Amino acid sequence: MTGLAEYEVVEGEGGSTLVLTGPYLVSTIGAVDDDLRGIDGAIARVDISGVTEIDTTGAWLACTISTEHEAEIHGADERAQRLLEAISGLGGEEKLAAPRLPFWSRVPEAMGEKMFNARTGIIGVVSFLGALLISCGSLLRSPSRFRMVALVRQVEYVGVSALPIIGLMSFLIGVVIAQQGAVQLAQFGAETLTVNLVGRITLRELGVLMTAIMVAGRSGSAFAAEIGTMKLTEEIDAMRTIGISPMEALVIPRIMAAVVMMPLLGFYASCMAILGGAVIGETMLGIPFWTFLSRIQEVVPTYDLWVGLIKAPVFGLIVGLAGCYNGMQVKGNSEEVGRRTTMSVVSAIFAVIVLDAFFAVFFTELGWG
Repeated sequence: MTGLAEYEVVEGEGGSTLVLTGPYLVSTIGAVDDDLRGIDGAIARVDISGVTEIDTTGAWLACTISTEHEAEIHGADERAQRLLEAISGLGGEEKLAAPRLPFWSRVPEAMGEKMFNARTGIIGVVSFLGALLISCGSLLRSPSRFRMVALVRQVEYVGVSALPIIGLMSFLIGVVIAQQGAVQLAQFGAETLTVNLVGRITLRELGVLMTAIMVAGRSGSAFAAEIGTMKLTEEIDAMRTIGISPMEALVIPRIMAAVVMMPLLGFYASCMAILGGAVIGETMLGIPFWTFLSRIQEVVPTYDLWVGLIKAPVFGLIVGLAGCYNGMQVKGNSEEVGRRTTMSVVSAIFAVIVLDAFFAVFFTELGWG
């Protein structure tokens, strides 16, 4: 006896006999489990008289082999017989997986569910926007209720605190645009047009767009997490109980801060990107730093700056709405806070990119292309 589960197939009259020996426990049958299940030949009997110890797992293995080969089990002592009887009553033909609908039913059902969720989401956003407009109208009638301190706090968080990260990222984006643009334009001997490329693309598109994405990831997610946590801890219910409107105290200051700060942050990001391009212009193209900046004023039309400034507050409104709306929708548990925070960032970035495409077509039709 080796102290391990072993087996042997013995040929005899009436067919082959599978002889199991040693301990058949959950800790020992792993070494022979695959081999036993891989026996190809027919087995007429399973002899477990040589099994020194057996538990439920060992009995299950013996029953499984017996069922697969339609073999009888012999040599079981009293304990093993009780286990075999208990295991054999389980059958094994029941489906372990949940029933799955066929393809032609499953796909329409899934699409219908998504359409219903989208419809519910659109109704919720429109309702939230309506409640926001009503609260704004109420504040216009009673300006003394406006929470200026909360607005200043949010302006500091959304705008001032974000200056380092937005400045660094925009500077690096300008470096990349200038370096890659110069490499491509050099193939046509037009590397001096790098100034035009950096100036127009940053002031018109990337400056505001990248800023909106960064604000959505930094401030929009914070809006959703803060308001969602307050909703979860019933602080918002307490505010309603004592007569404070959550819309006026929490939502409006955050959305106003995003709307007000987005044009400033977008312009700041464009300037930092141009500075990054100017650094590359001096180090790679031989264009003096100040000459690069002065050329920007000559080659970039003024309406490119206006295009960016007009889009910026709309993007800020989208980011603020997405963050506050998802925060107010939190219910149930802390997992919902994380899910809604992720949804706020994803939906804000998606909406900003879609709107940017519409703005591009719109301004081109206006002749600002």
